[in-house]
Amino acid sequence: MPLRMNRRPFITAAVTGAGATQDKSRLVPRSPNEIADAAIDAAKAGAAIVHCHVRDPETGAPCRDLALYRELTDRIRSADVDVVLNLTAGIGGDLTFGTPETPMQLDAPNTDMAGATERMAHVRDCLPEICTLDCGSMNFGDGDYVMTNTTNMLRAMGRMMTDLGVKPEIEAFDTGHLWFASQLAKEGVLDDPALVQLCMGIPWGAPNDLQTFMAMVANVPAGWTWSAFSLGRDQMPYVAAAAMAGGNVRVGLEDNLYLEKGVLATNAQLVEKAAGLLENMGASLMGPQEVRDLLGLAKRVPTGLAA
Repeated sequence: MPLRMNRRPFITAAVTGAGATQDKSRLVPRSPNEIADAAIDAAKAGAAIVHCHVRDPETGAPCRDLALYRELTDRIRSADVDVVLNLTAGIGGDLTFGTPETPMQLDAPNTDMAGATERMAHVRDCLPEICTLDCGSMNFGDGDYVMTNTTNMLRAMGRMMTDLGVKPEIEAFDTGHLWFASQLAKEGVLDDPALVQLCMGIPWGAPNDLQTFMAMVANVPAGWTWSAFSLGRDQMPYVAAAAMAGGNVRVGLEDNLYLEKGVLATNAQLVEKAAGLLENMGASLMGPQEVRDLLGLAKRVPTGLAA
């Protein structure tokens, strides 16, 4: 496949995620106010899209509290900077088995399984422009945890997203996830062309070597818009790799905590570093309204800032 650099990429800032990073860096935002401030700062630094989870403000643990999502959404939409809002819909598919000898004795405190309607409640309530659809199940790291998304669950959630007018961002952790996303488009569950995020280097999905990366790129259907990221110290190399391969980029504290070795980062600093790298490669960044025009999104307005 010939490489054709994307000279007009957009940056997505994934500002907090659901991983247990809150005690690894004091700069990981927890409360809706902190997450919104981080998203706004990332937008001012050049991010066209902000991808957000919410966390329990006291513990930093991931949660699905509607009030937290409402507050976060209205704070971002009421800001003095424009940005496309992308909310996760991945929470609620967390299955942690028991030991290898007693797998059905589930680890209840670390299991969070919800139905499609419940998993989509905050999306229906907040109506972000984009929300994520993790397009498959996989062993996620070591231990007994499985990220669980059955084909019927994905069909149900995908139909809800399409009916709500919220653009799904296909989260693809391996080539089979792209295969199934293509099937969803063929079935009319998702609108074609779709939006894809290639998630590289997450154990035990697609490894982040360039050969595997290009196999992932080759499996994105023609005409679809895609972006890519990798973790930790590979985050910035994948900014360059994604743009060189024709895609867009994602950075942020969900995927990497460090600006450089030993120096903790903010989301805005990671966006600034990615923007500088892309500009030094001869690219110029797309803004949020350009992304809306590209993806067919409608800008949403705040419904009233939570107290």
